[in-house]
Amino acid sequence: MLIRTISNRALFMLIWIAAFFTVIVLNWDAVGRPAAESAHVQSFKVMFISILLEALPFVLLGVFISSLLHIFVSERTISRFIPKHPLPGIVFACLLGIVFPICECGMIPVVRRLLRKGMPLYMATVFVLAGPIINPIVYASTFMAFRSQPEMAYSRMGLAFVVAAFIGLFIHKFVRKSDLAIRGAQANGLDRGAISHAHASCGNHGHEHKHDRSLSSVLRHASDEFFEMGKYLILGALITAAIQTFMARESILAIGQGEWSSQFFMMGFAYLLSICSTSDAFVASSFASMFTGGSILTFLVFGAMLDFKGTLMLLSVFKKKYVLLIAALLIVSVPLGSVLFQYVLLQ
Repeated sequence: MLIRTISNRALFMLIWIAAFFTVIVLNWDAVGRPAAESAHVQSFKVMFISILLEALPFVLLGVFISSLLHIFVSERTISRFIPKHPLPGIVFACLLGIVFPICECGMIPVVRRLLRKGMPLYMATVFVLAGPIINPIVYASTFMAFRSQPEMAYSRMGLAFVVAAFIGLFIHKFVRKSDLAIRGAQANGLDRGAISHAHASCGNHGHEHKHDRSLSSVLRHASDEFFEMGKYLILGALITAAIQTFMARESILAIGQGEWSSQFFMMGFAYLLSICSTSDAFVASSFASMFTGGSILTFLVFGAMLDFKGTLMLLSVFKKKYVLLIAALLIVSVPLGSVLFQYVLLQ
């Protein structure tokens, strides 16, 4: 655990140092350059710093509340209220993120414990998909990022609910046996190897809170989660600023205004960036003037439901075929839903 924590913090500091020197080098090289080139460098720096400054308060708030819940709220308390009927169960799972406002990094350990306590597979899947989006912190960050377009925040919550509910109903109807989806060791007990893999991907989310419920434990957990998520935010801000500054605007507009090209570009972009759902809205809002509202919505929903690091964590609990099924359903349902929301709410 200590080695992993040191590794996460070392990587975080290396990314910060790389970002700092990138800005310094660009500023140094801008001296003596033509005015147009210097303007590009200034635009890059302003874009990068503004994304970080806007997102950091929500990341800090998110990891602190996540840590409080992780340490003090037992999953057993939640499991007592799980409905038996599938329709109320799906609605309950969609809204469970309001009680557990944690990002996708901390979702898998919680879901693994809930599955062991008897939560049905379809409900666990819905919670994994909807939880990182339908929660008050993500709503607040999205609303702040799109202050001039508040309908984007409503649309994000609504589309996440619709997509998660649809996939939950599909799983309930066609994937009835948990052993077809959940890894064998996980179905019968705790899979030590899978847990180690998931912890390596998303930081320390173990069972420490069962033994230590002190403030220092909360702060330690929050610190680990912040260092884990921070590196993705910095990388995302760097790449976003670089794309918008150095990629020809005509090329971006050609992709961004195409009804389907913009959708697939934003899905791939969100998957590779793997930015936490508490801060991805600030990256998305920087593309608002160049991409369609539907493709921005796709970025906000698809990326929070399935990204690169999230895929690794899903594979630590679920079988490969089941994860591929979830990915296929998301690739189809999220763009279709986004286009529909675009014509109805985002005009």
